[in-house]
Amino acid sequence: MTSSSASTASTVREKDTTQEPPETDANMLPDPSDEPAADMEKASKPAFAGIDPSSFPDGGAQAWLAVSGAFCCLFCSFGWINCIGVFQAYYQTHQLSSYSPSTVAWIPSLTVFFMFAGGPIWGKLYDNYGPRYLLLAGSFLHVFGLMMASLCSDYYQFLLAQGVCSPIGASLIFYPAMSSTGTWFFKRRALAFGLVASGSSLGGVILPIMVDHIIARSGFPWAMRSAAFLLLGLLIYANLTVRSRLPPSPKPWSFVEFILPLREVPFGLTVFSSFLFFFGMFLPFTFIILSAQHDGMSTSLAAYLIPILNAVSIFGRTIPGYIADKTGRYNTMIITSFLSTILVLGLWLPARGNIPYILFAAFYGFSSGAFVSLAPALVAQISDIRAIGVRTGSMFAVISVAALVGNPIGGALVSDEGGNYRNLQIFCGIMMLGGSVAFVAARWSVAGWGWSKV
Repeated sequence: MTSSSASTASTVREKDTTQEPPETDANMLPDPSDEPAADMEKASKPAFAGIDPSSFPDGGAQAWLAVSGAFCCLFCSFGWINCIGVFQAYYQTHQLSSYSPSTVAWIPSLTVFFMFAGGPIWGKLYDNYGPRYLLLAGSFLHVFGLMMASLCSDYYQFLLAQGVCSPIGASLIFYPAMSSTGTWFFKRRALAFGLVASGSSLGGVILPIMVDHIIARSGFPWAMRSAAFLLLGLLIYANLTVRSRLPPSPKPWSFVEFILPLREVPFGLTVFSSFLFFFGMFLPFTFIILSAQHDGMSTSLAAYLIPILNAVSIFGRTIPGYIADKTGRYNTMIITSFLSTILVLGLWLPARGNIPYILFAAFYGFSSGAFVSLAPALVAQISDIRAIGVRTGSMFAVISVAALVGNPIGGALVSDEGGNYRNLQIFCGIMMLGGSVAFVAARWSVAGWGWSKV
């Protein structure tokens, strides 16, 4: 062998021995060596500070203040969305009693749809300008929409005030809160998201009980106004505390950047999994009160099913987040998704009487609550944190379509069965089962079939 050949072979062996094995979170952060040379020369730091794991404080006063403000944002936005079952039941028996369940269901469906559909737009605005102006605009629209709903009497008025204006404001509040939280935490990210998401559960406990009691004492208009004033106070605090650790980085608008992430197999499968699961996830929130009343539960007791569901969901959005940081976020999502499916088909479907419904509300609140906190954590795990706003928004925009059509489909299934909820429950379980299986495929695309922390 010539000296030249020996030298070449030696070089190859050196490259082989220094090559690092693939890591579970390989897609979480870009390799610093892939940064453009020009960027590397601009500063003495070897990598962009926003994506260097050591630059995340993972705690501190500013970080936890941002978490507390984001908690209030989720209380006011997603917490209000969690109350949609109360309004579905109330409108069907009061102002909109002349309309079919499927028609009334368009109000909560549009509420959830607009809550998520603006994701790509709000995400891009967040990446370009930060959270401040989004939070200000969202606070005004959300409170204004609820104030206007207190004056409504016709179907189209409820549709515009509560189904369009208010949820657009809630959406403007929700995305900056979630995206800002991700900039402060790396190792404890799922826990931080879980604490923030628990705000929506607490809102889902307090707000429906509050609305129900004030309606009984002072009427529907003052119930809506009182809720709006409560949300206004919390949103003032949120506007003062929610901050992003990273400065805004304005970039030109491009529709392609919302679509390109979907071509990545892990991201595309994660979004598809969430889409299928979300198709069924909100059906119990919307119809559990009505189905319980159909099966003999008293109206006064049925009104507490949503608060029970959301109360247990506080633990469902924090404990799985803590476990996910230890055992893997995809692993935890798969377990909780299959658990939700089993509860729908094995407990809600055959439920007859008060005890099964109360048990289902409690257990389902825990299992389904994990989705809200883990879904953003999954996106963050396979994304560059500098593009977290756009990528999270893209995912929620896709699943908003499922939210838009899921409730009307459920209402139509109930009408076709003459008021029986059996077909709705089966449809809910099948869609969630499809999402759970798809989460398994998404995990495989990230780390293969072997057991590991993913």
